[in-house]
Amino acid sequence: MSDRAAPLAVTQGDPSGVGPEIAIKAWLARKADAPPWFLLADPDHIERTAKTLGLDAPVKGVTPAQAADVFAQALPVVPLHARVIGIPGKPDALDAPATLEAIERGVMMVRSGQARALVTNPIAKDVLYKAGFHHPGHTEWLGELAEREWDCGPLRPVMLIWSDELAVVPVTIHLALTRAIAELTTQAIVETARITAQDYRTRFDVAAPRLAVAGLNPHAGENGTMGREDIEIVAPAVAQLKAEGIDARGPLPPDTMFHAAARARYDVAICMYHDQGLIPVKTLAFDSGVNTTLGLPFVRTSPDHGTAFDIAGKGVAQEASLVAAIALAARLASAQT
Repeated sequence: MSDRAAPLAVTQGDPSGVGPEIAIKAWLARKADAPPWFLLADPDHIERTAKTLGLDAPVKGVTPAQAADVFAQALPVVPLHARVIGIPGKPDALDAPATLEAIERGVMMVRSGQARALVTNPIAKDVLYKAGFHHPGHTEWLGELAEREWDCGPLRPVMLIWSDELAVVPVTIHLALTRAIAELTTQAIVETARITAQDYRTRFDVAAPRLAVAGLNPHAGENGTMGREDIEIVAPAVAQLKAEGIDARGPLPPDTMFHAAARARYDVAICMYHDQGLIPVKTLAFDSGVNTTLGLPFVRTSPDHGTAFDIAGKGVAQEASLVAAIALAARLASAQT
């Protein structure tokens, strides 16, 4: 368990993306009562980025223990061992070791109590794949790191996209649609919903979470006339969850469960595949949505957007989602300690 007084650890993300820029802007936008955090990055690269963008942000290399004392006067950066090139908009596989090091060290710092929680900036998976990375994304790799560092049994990391407007959990995540449908099972839905309900109780302080379970097919299958998956896979999962005392309802028609009146009737939507949930939440809360990994022995959040290489280095990236991710990480870590 992390030290409640420890700072948060924030990773650089891909250094050629907007991660460094929004980290600098998030520090500049800090409020007096903001939780202290440090950035795992190359201090020289962060300083160059600030100067290039005309951002008045002093940067100071620190250890995690020094971060809180420095935070009010300078952006604390815990230096990486790997080299960082970080040319805006021009991702380079040579930066992959530094990107991965930041994530791995961040997890280890949370494990050791040097950090309260982990906030990760966006990565580019295709860049990491060129360097031998073999996981579908952040979520899956964090599960492996947690199993190793906490020496625990197999984990099922669950991706929650949270915002004040809508919270969604996809059962299948980074899979092609045909594969996602093929791999959807009753057990996967049940396990995902159980973890969601558990973390909503322990971290979000929701005593009896209300789960809205989306159907897979249009109109939730229209009584089997548009596919039997909702009858044979989704409905049995909902029945099992109810039998376990979890407030789950569904399968619900996906096209009518995201308007304002419908959202008021549940705390989180359990969706069958990635875009079914992420399209509505990004439409409603693109600048304030937070990617949160449930089912881990530590708190991890992330901005709900990608590396945005097309605007990197232009000074136009918005820091709102990172600011929200930092605030949510502090909130959830406080509930956990």
